[in-house]
Amino acid sequence: MKQLTPILLVEEIEPCLPFWVDRMGFTKVAEMPDGDRLGFVILVRDGVQIMYQTRSLMAGDIPALANGSIPGSTILYIDVSNIEETSERLEGADVIVPLRQTTYGRAEIFVREPAGNVVAFTAEVGY
Repeated sequence: MKQLTPILLVEEIEPCLPFWVDRMGFTKVAEMPDGDRLGFVILVRDGVQIMYQTRSLMAGDIPALANGSIPGSTILYIDVSNIEETSERLEGADVIVPLRQTTYGRAEIFVREPAGNVVAFTAEVGY
């Protein structure tokens, strides 16, 4: 295996873009329309890739995934080089767990992005 890339299934992509592009510095490298809206995007920064796809576009491709609830929960856990700089970028975001140090040697902050997904940003303590 070479890479794991999450695909976040959402109703709308546009509300999520300011979080990733403007706030977190990701670049949109690919997109696919779904009518007059975005149906799919790939966002990239420093080798990390995240994909978003709308339920509407998924329904045309894999209806079983689009038309029901998807069991389970996922938290994106992203390793960053500077947790303070990342925490500053997250000012005003929906913070679930404020910046903290763990017993396992990590500093981390958990937020909810605009589509409701939980994202944890983490760095080694003493980075």
